[in-house]
Amino acid sequence: MASLRTRLAVLLPMAGMLLVAAPVEAASTDSKKGAEIYCFMRSKGNDHSVSFEASYALIKRQSRGVFKTSPKHAAVMITETVVEEPGSYPDCGQYLGDLFGGKTSKKSSSTSSESTITSSGFTSEASTDWDADDRYSY
Repeated sequence: MASLRTRLAVLLPMAGMLLVAAPVEAASTDSKKGAEIYCFMRSKGNDHSVSFEASYALIKRQSRGVFKTSPKHAAVMITETVVEEPGSYPDCGQYLGDLFGGKTSKKSSSTSSESTITSSGFTSEASTDWDADDRYSY
């Protein structure tokens, strides 16, 4: 009969493989749901912060992994889902830049055309709104 060490040497790596594989499947389902929520809310006129909060809350709470999903990882998950299935999320591609600090919303596109360029080459709006680049702080 095999010793306890031999059994553990065989079973532990197999258990580890199961634990690693399980969150990948869950992440796929969670990212689809998160992308659906984000794209639906944006298409109905909600701004980025409200739409992302709703989709991130779903991704974070329904994740079956041991570690909490970061906001940056959730943004990547939503982007990957939309890019992999563009037919399922029509017109959502225009909002993906907002997940990473881009300014493509209706409100910011009208204000960016009105902003003035300073001597340093930066817009006055961008120089006063420095925290917009660090959108996902912990």
